[in-house]
Amino acid sequence: MKELNGRELAGYVKERQAKQVRQLRARKIFPKLAIFYDNDSPVIAKYMSLKQQYGDDIGIGVEVIRISASDAEEKLRTAADDENVTGIIVQLPLKDCSMNILDLIPLEKDVDGLRGETDTATAMAIHWLLTSYGVDLQEKKLAIVGRGKLVGAPLEKMWQESNYDVTVFHKGDDLNKLADYDVVVTATGVPGLIKTEMIKYGCVVVDAGTASEGGVIKGDLDEAVRERDDLTITPKIGGVGPLTVCMLFEHVLQAAMKK
Repeated sequence: MKELNGRELAGYVKERQAKQVRQLRARKIFPKLAIFYDNDSPVIAKYMSLKQQYGDDIGIGVEVIRISASDAEEKLRTAADDENVTGIIVQLPLKDCSMNILDLIPLEKDVDGLRGETDTATAMAIHWLLTSYGVDLQEKKLAIVGRGKLVGAPLEKMWQESNYDVTVFHKGDDLNKLADYDVVVTATGVPGLIKTEMIKYGCVVVDAGTASEGGVIKGDLDEAVRERDDLTITPKIGGVGPLTVCMLFEHVLQAAMKK
């Protein structure tokens, strides 16, 4: 089995980003990321914690702000108008707030690509991970399981624009047909959904699904999939996640450099 180690790749980029932050601070520019959330899911808490730690490591301020249906619009507008806020994230999924609040994020501060005008950090992280490990997407049949706003939909759009042979599997589709595909990216949040018999020999598998089961964060892959030696696959920890955070802060830095 060959691992697609996103943590290793992120480490190299992180060093360069820390240097860029120091250069910006020397010019009296202090990048800041504001994260809004209304959901106490352990998965969300984990990802926000990772982003806060990453920001601390490279010198970018990260503020986490709790919102509710009654105050979300006011808080988003305040951050949108705040010149000290470089980037804004609404941590999905939302529990009570309307998805319409995403429209309140100014395009220049939409560092996660949630408004659909730019590629999301997660979709770009998956693409970057695969190409960095030399996976030739142009010559392969690509499958995406799930068409969510963060992963499936933006990744489908990105790959279609590159004229790749990509198919999206929706809820209720026959997942046994995944055995016809060379690359499988899954992002449903349903633990153990993808069984080993669904994956062809020598497949490249990216598990971008996250869910909490019994207090443990799990992906979409059944454990038997990871026992196979013929696959190129993301590890349980350190696959897409580290690169997603890395790409997110890359966008924060790009926004700060435009000031």
